[in-house]
Amino acid sequence: MVKCPRCGYENPSTAVYCNNCAYRLSDSDGKRISYTRRKTSWNMGLGKKIVIVLGIIVIAFLLFSFVYNSTQPANNDTLNVITDDGSIHQTSSYPYTAVIQYNGSWYAQMGDPNYLVTESGYMPDSFVLDCAAWDRVAIDAHKDDYGEGELKVQLLRNGEVVAENSTNESYGRVVINYNY
Repeated sequence: MVKCPRCGYENPSTAVYCNNCAYRLSDSDGKRISYTRRKTSWNMGLGKKIVIVLGIIVIAFLLFSFVYNSTQPANNDTLNVITDDGSIHQTSSYPYTAVIQYNGSWYAQMGDPNYLVTESGYMPDSFVLDCAAWDRVAIDAHKDDYGEGELKVQLLRNGEVVAENSTNESYGRVVINYNY
């Protein structure tokens, strides 16, 4: 009887392969192959290998997240624009202000065209827009009360008027689209 070194099954002495797991027990001449196990090796199961690879992926993801988050500016940091010649133009955190002048009820959508903010009110008001200096800015305002008088909308950039529009229609609408 020959014991299989892989599974421990007792095979007949004439067997070339293990009858249980098909492990090779002898060579083509019928000589028995002697197997010795190494005591120090990296023999590990597939499960351990998967756990190690997943651990490396998780560590890499956490490291990437830490580096990415530590390199991002804080929300209240100043937005700076770097031009082609390398000079830096500093702007305020939110350089745009919308001013709506109307002595009545009005409704408006304003801000970055992809992220418009809805506001409504009665009487003149102004709003700081959550837009960076390089963003497109859109304002769409109209009268809500069919009132008389002028509806005037101004877009200010760092305190200076960069665009304005007005209407005197009873249900007037004013649209401003601004690209810096």
